[in-house]
Amino acid sequence: MKQTILTFICLIAATMTFAQKPKTREILYIGTYTQKGEGIYVYDFDRSTMTFKEIQVLTNKNSPSFLEFHPNKKFLYSANEDNNTISSYKIDQVTAKLTPINEKSSVGKGPCHVSVDPKGRFIYVSNYGSGLLAVYLLNEDGSIGELADQIQDKGSATQKPHMHSVIPSADGKFIYASDLGIDRIMVYLVDQKTGKLTPGAVPYAEVKAGDGPRHFAIHPNGNFGYSACELNSVVNAFQIVKNTGALVPIERVSMLPADFKGKSFAADIHFSPDGKFLYASNRGHESLVVYAVDAKTGKLTTVGFPETHGKHPRNFMVDAKGELVIVTNRDNNNVVFFKRNAATGLLTYTEKEISIPTPVCVKQLFLK
Repeated sequence: MKQTILTFICLIAATMTFAQKPKTREILYIGTYTQKGEGIYVYDFDRSTMTFKEIQVLTNKNSPSFLEFHPNKKFLYSANEDNNTISSYKIDQVTAKLTPINEKSSVGKGPCHVSVDPKGRFIYVSNYGSGLLAVYLLNEDGSIGELADQIQDKGSATQKPHMHSVIPSADGKFIYASDLGIDRIMVYLVDQKTGKLTPGAVPYAEVKAGDGPRHFAIHPNGNFGYSACELNSVVNAFQIVKNTGALVPIERVSMLPADFKGKSFAADIHFSPDGKFLYASNRGHESLVVYAVDAKTGKLTTVGFPETHGKHPRNFMVDAKGELVIVTNRDNNNVVFFKRNAATGLLTYTEKEISIPTPVCVKQLFLK
């Protein structure tokens, strides 16, 4: 009898311990243009009920349009388009709220994108207005440190440089810098100690004149890279040569239906976590194009064009679990949630939206 009672008490204690285990929280950070927005919006998101709750609105009236995490997820960075700066923030690991750390010049004009070295050593800044790429060191406290390097792209009488994004390789040895104005994706070797950049053995890949490379995505297997080209709404696919980082052209595919006659401009591009599908956003057609990816050849097959339920879809994200896609529609002031079919890659509108003035970027964080 005593043994039975003891066993029962142990079971109750184990159940209580399990019940008290902290639940992982899902947090969304949303960057905005502040002609209407207030700065960076922070939301608690419950995917089981598809509900969200505002945690914080961090005021930054300089259009913190693009956001990126430090790899340790303890810090967040923003490109502030309106005053040519970049900012760092500390993420409270309990509340998820942001506290500003420091701010630095973007060096150039019109910073539109920031990315962080996979090991957290450097931050890369893309200045669209002046076509300048800047590299800063990152300090252990998350603050932005000293300027490590800067490269000014050169245009011509008919082409002005417009640096739009920098994407590091998974090991951080190379970066791929997309310049929309000169139709090139530059390849740089990164000095792992200093952050200094050296042109790769094949220093750039050139796309068709007028394509306008904007954002770049690397397949999870590291063998292929894909450029969403804004002006001609195409994706250029490349094989990546592992030892040099060089880009070898594979194919060029449209992002739009064959019967579409209007104007549309490509924006962002991302993979599903398993690498089976590639997504890119169309501003004008107001859709995401979905491609199936051949992991052996790198070639793409168009699957569909789910509409974004809003105008001017900018940045979007495929969530880390592969279950959802979240789209920021700048001109409809909404952040829209879609369920993702892992087998087909297609999306289903959930009718769940967050209303935010001029949202342009969304990032996801899991807090334990």
